[in-house]
Amino acid sequence: MHIFNFYFNELFNFVSLFKTQHLDMINSVITGSGHYLPNKVVKNDDFFAHDFFDDNGDRIEKPTQEIIQKFEEITEIKERRYVDSDVLNSDMATAAGKMALERAGVDPETLDYVIVAHNFGDIDPVSRQIDIMPSMSAKVKHNLGIKNLKCKPYDMTFGCPGWVESLILAHQFIQAKIAKKILVIGSDTLSRSVDPHDRSAMIFADGAGAVVLEAKESEEKCGILNHATLSYNGDEMNFLVNAPSLNKDYVGSNKNIQMKGRKVYEFVLKNVPPAIKEMLDETELTITDIQKILLHQANAKMDHAMIERLFKLYGMRDVPAEVDPMTVQFLGNSSVATVPTMFDMINEKQLGNHAFCASDKIIMASVGASMNINAIIYQFEK
Repeated sequence: MHIFNFYFNELFNFVSLFKTQHLDMINSVITGSGHYLPNKVVKNDDFFAHDFFDDNGDRIEKPTQEIIQKFEEITEIKERRYVDSDVLNSDMATAAGKMALERAGVDPETLDYVIVAHNFGDIDPVSRQIDIMPSMSAKVKHNLGIKNLKCKPYDMTFGCPGWVESLILAHQFIQAKIAKKILVIGSDTLSRSVDPHDRSAMIFADGAGAVVLEAKESEEKCGILNHATLSYNGDEMNFLVNAPSLNKDYVGSNKNIQMKGRKVYEFVLKNVPPAIKEMLDETELTITDIQKILLHQANAKMDHAMIERLFKLYGMRDVPAEVDPMTVQFLGNSSVATVPTMFDMINEKQLGNHAFCASDKIIMASVGASMNINAIIYQFEK
């Protein structure tokens, strides 16, 4: 009888241990966030002195004020932020990253990775020369004073969806158990990479956003629930490119952002809503399970249309006002910084009445050059 009890107890302990090991799962959880906004506010009126050219290289004869008014009607952008001449992209990235680390209470020396998403690295304010050696992530690690040799710097160049893709990569590192703490930053100085004679220059802006993603064991799933990435690299490669100025007499950089706006608009409306729905379906969720959609923002009209089409895929005509926070009207399109900046502003209750609550499920999604589409479903802890 004693022998029976002994083996019964051993079996019970083994089963209990097995259950504990398999009930606890590793979640990828955001433990801190931060952002950096340049001090310089550039309003639409500041473009009155610009001469704009069309895609054929001809000067647009419409009054500049009329061009700007039409631009504002479509995009809703009224102002944006530009970095000061003595600030580099890596400086902004460092500031946002430092803030996220402090709010997370994480010692930088314990980081396994510093991942920085960007498009052009550091851009010299005078020569417009691009500098990505050393890499942006290496510069940020250096600026943060991290001595840990095992903390790996990693650059992500993936167009505007770069920060979302960086967060997906960080999640995969954590799930593979090769990392526990990762700093994920998105930072760009697009004001130094635009053609001043292209109307689309008014869209772009500067900024940086960051989060700390950590591994947390729990019996309940939270943090990143699912993610999806689609890369269209056929003719779509030509929708957003670097090109010479539309003004052949422009003396400046010969590598400027050039966008085929109509092509991008059509591509986005056709492909982004079903991509998000497919991800939700895979997670066995529906749009009514989502409290907020943090969407990359370049054009308010396009963003509104994307959200409306997504809801229509579920047979819904009305979009709740609180589900679709917007920053493009006063921050413009800061590319990889847009989504993390918006996340931090809401997280710190700095964006109107928007707030995150315990157990909320949100979507963070982006679309941009190449063309790439990606999205994440994130659930806050209880």
